[in-house]
Amino acid sequence: MPGSNLAVVSVVAGDSRRVVLDLQSKVRGAATAAVLRLETNRDVVWLAVDGSHHRGALSAEASHLIAHAARTARAEGLPLVMQIESSGADIVEGIAALHGWGTAAKAIAECSGVVPTISIVTGPAVSGPALLIGLSDFVVMTEDAYAFVSGPTMVAEFTGITVSNEELGGAGAHARRSGATSTVVADLADAWAWTEDLLSYLPANVAQLPPLTPTDDPDTRLVPEAGALIPGSSTGSYDVRDVIAILVDDTVSLEVRAHWAPNIVTAFANIAGYPVGIVANQPISLAGTLDIPASQKAARFVAFCDAFNVPVLTLVDTPGFYPGKDLEWRGMIRHGAQLVFAYARATVPRICVILRKSYGGAYIVMDSKRMGNDLCLAWPSAELAVMGAGQAAAILQRRASPDERADFERDYSERLLNPYIAAERGYVDAVIDPAETRAEICAALHMLRDKRESLVSRKHDNTPL
Repeated sequence: MPGSNLAVVSVVAGDSRRVVLDLQSKVRGAATAAVLRLETNRDVVWLAVDGSHHRGALSAEASHLIAHAARTARAEGLPLVMQIESSGADIVEGIAALHGWGTAAKAIAECSGVVPTISIVTGPAVSGPALLIGLSDFVVMTEDAYAFVSGPTMVAEFTGITVSNEELGGAGAHARRSGATSTVVADLADAWAWTEDLLSYLPANVAQLPPLTPTDDPDTRLVPEAGALIPGSSTGSYDVRDVIAILVDDTVSLEVRAHWAPNIVTAFANIAGYPVGIVANQPISLAGTLDIPASQKAARFVAFCDAFNVPVLTLVDTPGFYPGKDLEWRGMIRHGAQLVFAYARATVPRICVILRKSYGGAYIVMDSKRMGNDLCLAWPSAELAVMGAGQAAAILQRRASPDERADFERDYSERLLNPYIAAERGYVDAVIDPAETRAEICAALHMLRDKRESLVSRKHDNTPL
């Protein structure tokens, strides 16, 4: 079709993905998008913006085709997968191209919370298309892809600073600094492999439950090695991903945004065959403290899991929020509230396991009992308090002798920090042997599989942004 830059292209060698419905007949004869059947027998609505045609500039017609694909995904209850290479709106068409882009953006936004949306970026995604991928639930970028709203030319004109495409918006920059991409892969084949892996944990739409995955990993498998990972010192470090691998089915998980805000881990996995979303503090990065990026990362992940009926497992080991003037000025209050908000409104099954430290405001926001979780467990190594013994001594015993401070810390730990005190007051449901953690989680997931909550009708909530 003249002026069109959308095409059904070969997405993989062989027959592992095939077109089961060509959408061209519904859009003025253009072969622009299709319903694909994946190797896993899952159907998705797929569209591709072809960067080899006019550098992928989006004409009004092309944008309307994107909108048509998004509406089809929503109407049919199928995930939307967009493969994008675009230099932006077509300059030659002027305002018509911008109008088309707005139509596409609205249609994709209407998919939010109805069907999962995934963008695969294999080249440039500039200006409007960059915002389209920002609307997606997950973004996969190949190593040579880049995305930005304002390019190097505009940056140089406004700031006098010369930057390259890669430095400004390369896949690595988005993986580490902006969090705009969920993962970076080598090529298109790897992007599809990651996408299919992700979809294996997700339902096709909001009206379905995530698919169960058969496993030979027994529910009652003991995991003493999980507790053995916790250092004897409260300041010792360990990789919480090792704990996750021990708890989940067959040690397999899919981490999302692994390189952005590494002080918190977000991942999908199966436990007892149930897909779950896992949120875990990461002690090897910033001691597991919460800062702005970590709060945003966890909040968006929890919100997605809640939207698509994926239970949430929270593993807690954090000394609190990261302190600093810069963070406070950048809005630590607002962004910390995002995480509070995400957990507070989540209605999916929620299980919290406190591995070690859980102090102060971070105790509250990491799905504490009074935030409404369904089950709150603690290991004997857990410490729950406003702050640690050393911090409390520094404030309350600052004029005391070293011996008096040591006595205070010891008494503080015995009286206030141990999890049995919290359990007596109902803030923890049970203190368990770490070896029994997987069995307890599996039992809870079986019990909560039919959980439903009736929400008060309202137009929508007002997320703290």
